[in-house]
Amino acid sequence: MTPAVNVAKKAQIKHRLHVYQHEASSESYGLEAADKLGLPPTQVFKTLVVSIDGKLLVVAVIPVSSMLSMKAVAKAAAGKKASMANAVDVERSTAYVLGGVSPLGQKKRLQTFIDCSAETLPKIYVSAGRRGLEIELDPRDLQSLTQARFAPLTQ
Repeated sequence: MTPAVNVAKKAQIKHRLHVYQHEASSESYGLEAADKLGLPPTQVFKTLVVSIDGKLLVVAVIPVSSMLSMKAVAKAAAGKKASMANAVDVERSTAYVLGGVSPLGQKKRLQTFIDCSAETLPKIYVSAGRRGLEIELDPRDLQSLTQARFAPLTQ
């Protein structure tokens, strides 16, 4: 199993795993997951690693149907400017490959923010640590396990 799944199991939170066949030609990992699992894109969340002020990496967890607002994530992280982190830094800090980055079980725990739209949902789906594997869980459990804050993060 992946480190993400191991974190959920160790914490004994209610969760379910969902497997699908990832297509290498897919342009959007998150939308592919929603489509292949037959889920609403507003319930499937992508994990983005963002650089704040060029020195601090943070995680933003947002619906796959939405775009991240750099201003909103910078504000949530008490920074001035945000940009997408480069792939090498993402993989080095999380130990996951792009398209399979999970907010759970990262090599280095990064400050995490979950879009406030998740608060109204009974369950959400996030990457379980590899392409083609999603974990279904209560957003409050995800918040607890990652020590995240809910914040408005989308445009």
